[in-house]
Amino acid sequence: APAALLEGHGGLDVLVNNAGITGTMPQEPSVVTAANLRTVVETNVIGVVRVTNAVLPLLRRSSAPRIVNVSSTVGSLSRQSTPGAETGPVAAAYSPSKTFLNAITVQYAKELAGTGILVNAGCPGYVATDLNGFRGHRTPEQGAAVFLHLATLPDDGPSGGFFDVGGTIPW
Repeated sequence: APAALLEGHGGLDVLVNNAGITGTMPQEPSVVTAANLRTVVETNVIGVVRVTNAVLPLLRRSSAPRIVNVSSTVGSLSRQSTPGAETGPVAAAYSPSKTFLNAITVQYAKELAGTGILVNAGCPGYVATDLNGFRGHRTPEQGAAVFLHLATLPDDGPSGGFFDVGGTIPW
């Protein structure tokens, strides 16, 4: 709760929105259920908006506030529409939820331009976590590198961008 953060820690400098679910399978667009879509968007997008809005007053008090949204390259429309690009399985709930999250990231960056709050999205890569049954080839520490970078950007750093450890990801 925001009040507890203020009381116990004096404020908040960085928000990393890391909640995410893949949803149930199958996810081909012709068979994905509306309920599955709602559940995934509720967690991956609406949850981010709720948490961000709840703590935004605390971030506004920080001298170097940062909002970092954990996204995925599967949310890149450029990559999804490039023939032969590695974008994972067809996932009509998960992938669009990350595209939606990327769009929300841009909207926050536009709204908060000039306030000192930098807002960016990042992709950790294919990290071995419970989200994917620990099948990823990157460690959590390797996946966290991009988020550490985005959380500690200088005041003149980018806002409204999408990044991984290699740099900018196309929208």
